[in-house]
Amino acid sequence: MINMDKFGFFIQETRTIDFDQFDGRLLKYVLDHEPSFHACLSCGGCTATCSAGNLIEFNVRKMNLLIRRGETEGLENEINKCMLCGKCILVCPRGINIRNVIMLIKKGILIFGTEKKLRPDLTYNYYA
Repeated sequence: MINMDKFGFFIQETRTIDFDQFDGRLLKYVLDHEPSFHACLSCGGCTATCSAGNLIEFNVRKMNLLIRRGETEGLENEINKCMLCGKCILVCPRGINIRNVIMLIKKGILIFGTEKKLRPDLTYNYYA
């Protein structure tokens, strides 16, 4: 008899984003201080030329996605991998100062923290 317990597909954990619980304080802080970040296409040019990305596992586009989803738990570890060399700024087709965005994220993490501290009397949803 063949054991079929580990055969085929498995159920993955859901990655649904609940925008009612979305903590957009960090994203709002970054967009308020670096408005050019609105124009990001997520083209991946920054990730392709990243010096840190060539040496260790670092993905600027992933960092962009994490902050826009409100997933700040893993963001602090990811953002500390940046060497702030500035190559990403040179290749960005929209001229976004990505180095400034990274510094703003670091500063925002110090201000807001990485865990979600939701208060019902405040609206954190940046997209609302």
